[in-house]
Amino acid sequence: MASIVTIERHILEQQKRYPGATGVFTQLLYDMALAAKIIARETTRAGLVGILGASDDHNVYGEQQQKLDIFADETIFKINDHTGRLCAMASEEHEDIIQIPPHFDTGKYVLLYDPLDGSSNIDVNVSVGTIFAIHRKVSTSERGAPEDILQPGRNLAAAGYVIYGSSTMMVYSTGQGVHGFTLDPSVGEFLLSHQNIRIPNEAMYYSANAGNEKYWTPGVRRYGKWLQGIEGEGRKPLGHRYIGSLVSDFHRNLLRGGVFFYPGDLQEAGKPYGKMRLMFEAQAIGFLAEQAGGYCSDGIGNVLDIQPHSLHQRVPLIVGNRDLVEKAEAYIREYDQEWVEAYRPFREGQMEAAGND
Repeated sequence: MASIVTIERHILEQQKRYPGATGVFTQLLYDMALAAKIIARETTRAGLVGILGASDDHNVYGEQQQKLDIFADETIFKINDHTGRLCAMASEEHEDIIQIPPHFDTGKYVLLYDPLDGSSNIDVNVSVGTIFAIHRKVSTSERGAPEDILQPGRNLAAAGYVIYGSSTMMVYSTGQGVHGFTLDPSVGEFLLSHQNIRIPNEAMYYSANAGNEKYWTPGVRRYGKWLQGIEGEGRKPLGHRYIGSLVSDFHRNLLRGGVFFYPGDLQEAGKPYGKMRLMFEAQAIGFLAEQAGGYCSDGIGNVLDIQPHSLHQRVPLIVGNRDLVEKAEAYIREYDQEWVEAYRPFREGQMEAAGND
């Protein structure tokens, strides 16, 4: 009989690689697995318990919150607010840093999360997900400070996501490769199903919202044609697959090879940045991609090297096989200097983004 490796066992075995580890970080990862189980329970029966549909509230980006968005957000907070492992949290659904309640102890880590990525797909039963990232506390503040949250992705201690689809799967990395676990509902546990995930060298797909193509910059449009085998000589075209849920699109490309891109554009004056949230989406996805042998860029350089200047900062996102992402950068360098010059001040924090809210 093959050995059964639960996520708890795997996390504990990973911990042994770090002499002097206390287990606090290990428990934090397991807390996220527990939150994922609870959210998965609700996503699989949402239509039966009146949890589908939009609420009357809007998040910090002006987007109408789904009922399941709110449930997932509250679940992650309640699982982590009292453990003494975190000094602060931040969620895509909240405008400011989430403080640990004063009657609970604090710890040496920070948790950032998108509780339910792709939530606009909930009502049509399309896969959605949770994205999370963990930073170590760097300030001397007991209950966390902005500098604990606003760290570049290069400093991440861990990152991961959960995809709620035909099965529920949790994928995470602590900087020692990427590992995937599938939830076995019969025993209520995540079991190791994908060890040491590496993006295949031969890509199969590209993922982009083709409905926005008319707004793309010249270089990005040329890049899209290159992926289709139209631009350049003799390239085999990639298949186009786009779900509209970052976790789902990235997960497919992680396992099958490919590239996801949601570029910046010049559609709106003063808003050359893209749609993706640096702190709640791009950092975690970029960390996982790099650990799996891929690359994540904003069109100028590595997303993990961006120094954040705003909690809800937005960035363009190009992620997947390294050669495909670097080709996108090359097209942008050659054809999109106007966009680069408009976007760079936002990237470097020289300008505040009026639309980054």
